[in-house]
Amino acid sequence: MRNVLLILAAVIMMAASLYWLASGGHRGWSQTRVPVKTVDEVTGLEGITYDERFVPGLDFLGASALAAGVLALASRFLKPQSTPTRHPTLL
Repeated sequence: MRNVLLILAAVIMMAASLYWLASGGHRGWSQTRVPVKTVDEVTGLEGITYDERFVPGLDFLGASALAAGVLALASRFLKPQSTPTRHPTLL
């Protein structure tokens, strides 16, 4: 069980890091709306509209590191599984 928790902690941290990097590696807070500059077709004026999408930030990375750390710490409090002893059979 200890190894399962340690492997799960490593998988969570690697998956969160890869997702953070794949979505742009934003080094600020997570965003749910992203500003996009648009140009009005008729007047030619620039404006800002907001695109509804999730961009994970460093807080997302920190929360996943905290979750992985809790799992790794929990694995330290579990007893290691003892291997069953084999007794020779009498013939």
